[in-house]
Amino acid sequence: MKRINAKIYLWGSAAVVLLIAGFTYCYLFSGLSKSAKTEYVYIDSDDTQDSVFSKIHPIANAIPMSGFSTLARHSGYADHIRTGRYAIHPGEGALMVFRHLKNGQQTPVSLTIPEVRTIDRLAGALARKLMLDSADVAIHLSDSAYCARWGYDTATVAALFVPNTYALYWNVGLDRLMERMEKENQKFWNDERRGKAEAMGMTPVEVATMASIIDEETANNAEKPMIAGMYYNRLKAGMPLQADPTIKFALKDFALRRIYHKLLYIDSPYNTYRYEGLPPGPIKIASIAGIDAVLNHVEHDYLYMCAKEDFSGTHNFARTYQEHLQNAAKYSKALNERGIK
Repeated sequence: MKRINAKIYLWGSAAVVLLIAGFTYCYLFSGLSKSAKTEYVYIDSDDTQDSVFSKIHPIANAIPMSGFSTLARHSGYADHIRTGRYAIHPGEGALMVFRHLKNGQQTPVSLTIPEVRTIDRLAGALARKLMLDSADVAIHLSDSAYCARWGYDTATVAALFVPNTYALYWNVGLDRLMERMEKENQKFWNDERRGKAEAMGMTPVEVATMASIIDEETANNAEKPMIAGMYYNRLKAGMPLQADPTIKFALKDFALRRIYHKLLYIDSPYNTYRYEGLPPGPIKIASIAGIDAVLNHVEHDYLYMCAKEDFSGTHNFARTYQEHLQNAAKYSKALNERGIK
């Protein structure tokens, strides 16, 4: 009888241990997320413990969610919430997810700097990917003192941004972002690129400014070195660049399809029909292809160009003004035939 009771006790104890182990596993170690893919939780500076729970709850299994809540409430998490973008992978338990959030072990985002035309658009693009306020970014990048901290002014600050893709933490502040962009800019402008710019008598900002105009002239990367050579010839000859995209930028009317003579009188430092040399700064964030096109421009003696009448996106080049007028007449005729005004 005693042996039977001992066996019952042992089996009962084992069952209790297994029950506790199973409950602990479900509570803390079974998959918190009910999704088959990695989900991301974004924790803002104004989040509370309850709002964090609310963000996790829609993707969570009930028992592990209870485990997460218990861990948070008994660890003082409410007083130590850390902002960031946190990945919750399939199969990760409440304990692992909680440790990530408590210790700030967030997952970086991939930020691609867009080749936008204005600081407002850049600010909006950054705010959509990072924990930044678009209005705050725009205000800072439009402030001369802030831009001067990084060696630029409000007209040239666009040249700081190299349109690559970068891994950054979602909660990066604007100053830290600018530090990273400054570092990446220095890396991009290596000795080879700087040497080519110096040989042309240009600074990196001036190269980026010319590249931004070329980017707006064509999306055809193969033709960009040819266009760069033409603009460089005009620059060396002391001729106005007479670049139509600078008129669009001066007017802030990027939908213009034809630049009529009456538009050329706008009094703006970006009006390259009215003022010689480069405009004060880039008219967009210059592409890498555009920058390298300037640095590796084709050497020729063309001084004029006009879009081809076949609307291929490429151009007819000319050495003389008379030849240019003939090309312009063909393009104007094609525009009229298509009813483009």
